[in-house]
Amino acid sequence: MEFAFSDEQEMIRTSAEGFLAEVSDSAAVRAAMADALGHDPAVWRRLCEEMVWPAIHIPEQYGGLGLGFVELAILLEQMGRRLFCSPFFATACLATPALLLAGNEAQKQRWLPQLAAGSLSATLAYSDGRGWALDSLGATVRAEGEGFVLDGVLRQVVDGHSAGLLIVAARTPGSGGEEGISLFAVPAASAGLQCEAVPTLDQTRRLADVRLNHLYLDGEALLGTFGQGAALLERVLQLACVALAAEQTGGAQQALDLTLDYSRERQQFGRPIGSFQALKHRMADMMLEVECARSAAYYAACVAEEALALGGDAQIAAELPQAAALAKARCSEAFFHCAAESIQLHGGVGFTWEYDPHLYFKRARAGEAFLGAPSLHRERIACTLLGDLA
Repeated sequence: MEFAFSDEQEMIRTSAEGFLAEVSDSAAVRAAMADALGHDPAVWRRLCEEMVWPAIHIPEQYGGLGLGFVELAILLEQMGRRLFCSPFFATACLATPALLLAGNEAQKQRWLPQLAAGSLSATLAYSDGRGWALDSLGATVRAEGEGFVLDGVLRQVVDGHSAGLLIVAARTPGSGGEEGISLFAVPAASAGLQCEAVPTLDQTRRLADVRLNHLYLDGEALLGTFGQGAALLERVLQLACVALAAEQTGGAQQALDLTLDYSRERQQFGRPIGSFQALKHRMADMMLEVECARSAAYYAACVAEEALALGGDAQIAAELPQAAALAKARCSEAFFHCAAESIQLHGGVGFTWEYDPHLYFKRARAGEAFLGAPSLHRERIACTLLGDLA
C-alpha cells in the first residue's frame, strides 16, 4: 500500500485545511455549540456548493466525485482538527455507506444524488443506548401486508434531530444475534417518527433520540433483503470506525499544536515553559501518539478503499474488521491522551472555558465511547486472532 499522498490528495488536504481554518475557528465552533441546530446552515451550504465534499466518495453515476475512502479520511482529519460542527459525519460516513452497500439501483438513484448535492442530510439509527453491538438494536420490525411496521426508541443518533433521512436498523421480535436484522431508508417527515436532540458532554456533535411509534413503511423502504441485514450493518459500522479514527487523528494533532503554541508563549522563570526538558518529553510522547494514530487511521482507510470502493480481493476484504478495530482503539486512546495532556500542560487555564483544550477533551471522551470503547475493539481483534489460530 502507498502511504504517501498523491498530488491530488495533497491538494485536497491543503484546500480543506484552508477552508476549515476560515469557517471553523474557535469562535465559529462556540457559536455552533450555542445554536439549536448545532451547525451553521450557511457554512453547510458553502461546503456543499463550493467544496462539494458530501459527494467525494459517491460514484459519478449518482452525482458524486467518485473518489475513495482515503480522500474522505483526509477531509475528516482536517475536520477533527477544527472540531467542525456539521452533519457531514452522519451523512457521508454513516448513511451514505449504508445506501451504497445495501440500496438497490432505484434507492441509490433516489437518495444519493440528493446527498451528493447537499440538499439532504442523513444519518444511521440503530442502538438503544446500551451499547454498540448488534444485540443493542433499539427497534423491532414486523411485516404487515406489503410493508413493515417499526416500533422502538433509538438513542445516540448523530445529528438525528436535523437529518432529512434516517437509515434505521431493526430486528424481528424474538430474534437475536445476527438474525432478523433489516435496514430501512426512512424520511424524517414520516408519520410515527419523532426526533429530539438531547444534552451531551460534547456540544460540538449533537445526538438525538428517535422514537418509532407504529411507523409504517412500504416495501420500497427496505434496503437489501428482509431479515438479512446484519452483515451489511456490521460493514457500515466498520467503515464508520475508520472514518471516526481519521477524525480523532486530526483532533489529537490539534491538541498537540495548541500545546506547542502555548508552551512557546507562556513564560516561567524568565524562559518559555516549552524549553523545560520534562515538558519536552511529554510533548514528544504526544507527538508519538499522533503519528501512531495517523498510521493506523490511514492504513484502515486504505484497506476500506481496496475492500469496498475499488472492489478489493477477499483477503483485503477480510482485513477490514481487524483494521477498523485497530484504528478505532488506537486513535481513540491517542486523542484522549493528547487532549488530557493539553489541559495539563496549559496549567491553570487549561480547563477554563476561554481556552480550547476542554473542547477537545470532551470530543475525545465522547468519541472514545462512540461506536465502542477501545477495550471492545481490542477484544474483537483478539477473538479474530484466536479464531485464525484455531
